[in-house]
Amino acid sequence: MRMTKTVVAASVFAMLAGCSLFSSKDTKNQPAPLVELKNPSLSPKVVWKYSTGKAGTAVFSPALAGDSVYVADADGALVRLNAASGKEQWRVKTGTDLTAGVGSDGEVIVVGGVKGQILAYDASGKQLWKAQASSEVLSSPVVGGGLVVVRSVDNMINGYDAKTGAKKWSMPRTTPALTLRNAPGMVINGPNVYIAQPGGKLLALTLATGIQRFEVVVGEPRGATELERVTDIAGAPVIFEKDVCAVSYQGRVACFDAATGAPHWSKPTSSDKGVAVDQRFVFVSDDKGEVGAYSRENGANAWKNDKLSYRNLSTPVSYGRAVAVGDYQGYIHFLSREDGAFIGRVATDGSAINADPVIAGTNLIFQTQSGTVTALAVE
Repeated sequence: MRMTKTVVAASVFAMLAGCSLFSSKDTKNQPAPLVELKNPSLSPKVVWKYSTGKAGTAVFSPALAGDSVYVADADGALVRLNAASGKEQWRVKTGTDLTAGVGSDGEVIVVGGVKGQILAYDASGKQLWKAQASSEVLSSPVVGGGLVVVRSVDNMINGYDAKTGAKKWSMPRTTPALTLRNAPGMVINGPNVYIAQPGGKLLALTLATGIQRFEVVVGEPRGATELERVTDIAGAPVIFEKDVCAVSYQGRVACFDAATGAPHWSKPTSSDKGVAVDQRFVFVSDDKGEVGAYSRENGANAWKNDKLSYRNLSTPVSYGRAVAVGDYQGYIHFLSREDGAFIGRVATDGSAINADPVIAGTNLIFQTQSGTVTALAVE
């Protein structure tokens, strides 16, 4: 597990810091060497690149809205790019270090600043409003239905008016004794917002009012110690047609009915990333570096690739006939969607890819921790 996703709790931080499980010097599980690709069947090309600042210990995932992609960095830069060409539309300095972002619906762009600041901008880069969360914000805000939804690390969920920043509702949630220091994701779909939670729970709220629609368990805490019982959902839930799917650390990958929360299926796994979902499969990169595909219909194991073990993989993405996933050295690996075999690879800037990738038309966009935003396409 990367140092940016270390398990922390104020009362036991010193103890955990000395544990080898959370040390970057741990040599027990060495990353697998790259598999030589003798005759790759897929040849991705770089369409464009853009360099923003470093992410530091935060994770900044690109946000796609319309024909634009928005990116940010830890030093406070917020940038709007043309998603097709990578051309810079505008770049603003927010005036503060950032810890989370970006969220956008194309009209409002939101990032999180240090000490819980929430900063909103319009499509021209003009600041609209500023608000204050109850604690640090690591999760990217989400924007939709005239609201901005923000989750802070104390698990307070707030809904703000997207135009004015007025707080419309609040939903406090309890937090387990130990949690992953990460950025549990959220997604807005129709009248609901779906929020990944510590403790392996997936929460659905009515977007307009913050009233709970349902809460389901993705990963149930098990084990004799608090450490063994950490089951946080680390990545963002994914909505595909009538399904909502998510994966938890030391828990399960599962899909539910997006309207009612009724369970469809679940399978044991452990991941500190999110899932990818397409018409046939649910894809997971687990905490051991194995990439697996599950039938979206019933959860049956379709295939597993274990040749990227301990390379600290990103959330995968389904892209045409491939599944793409980044690693700790900035490589983007392309696996066959049908059987998981390697079919291509691209290098970026040598730094880790922790952010979730996005698809913009025919372009597949990744952002590295050093701030290189790369758009790829397949010829």
